[in-house]
Amino acid sequence: MNKTVELVKLWGAYEEQNPNATLDNFFRYQLSLIPKTPEKTDQQEKLIPDINGRLMILLRRVAKYHITYSNKALEGTGFDQIEEFGLLVTIFNEVNPIKSEAIYNNIIELSSGTNMLNRLKKRGLVSEYADTEDKRVKRLQVTAKGKEALMIAKDKVQKVAKMMSYGLSDEDKQLCIQLLSPVNSRFNGMVQKQKNKSFDEIFREMTS
Repeated sequence: MNKTVELVKLWGAYEEQNPNATLDNFFRYQLSLIPKTPEKTDQQEKLIPDINGRLMILLRRVAKYHITYSNKALEGTGFDQIEEFGLLVTIFNEVNPIKSEAIYNNIIELSSGTNMLNRLKKRGLVSEYADTEDKRVKRLQVTAKGKEALMIAKDKVQKVAKMMSYGLSDEDKQLCIQLLSPVNSRFNGMVQKQKNKSFDEIFREMTS
């Protein structure tokens, strides 16, 4: 196509969309369409995550915000961190579970969970007793002081959840739950089972 004819057609299309535009506007618009060559710098190539990485980064950042604000909200309730609250909620809801069940339910390492339980026991929020059928097994129960702390902390934690999801409709929240629940179900209980496997083995198992 003749370049003059092509230019006239471009101007005609632009003028149709912008009836009051000048030639200066037209030429600036055309220049804006030319891809810019990246400036040369000494900076190494950036690491840009793919769509899977972007999703995980988003989830991780939201989770970190939640932990930060939850820990702040729990100040003065008897809990030092949201993980302690989650652990006590599990003990309360599961009705006197054994130690390992309570810890693994919260996706915590056994050693870290044990230390956390010891701190809760020292504060009088949890007590431990021998199972009636197997004396070697220790069961956990929430004390009266622990129940009182739970009820106070529950309101704080719910306020954090409300703040974190503020602006989302109930339909949006339900959609998020619906979309992510299968991911949770797929990995639920797998961390402990895969503890002694290499990541390559785990990757093949979870993606095949």
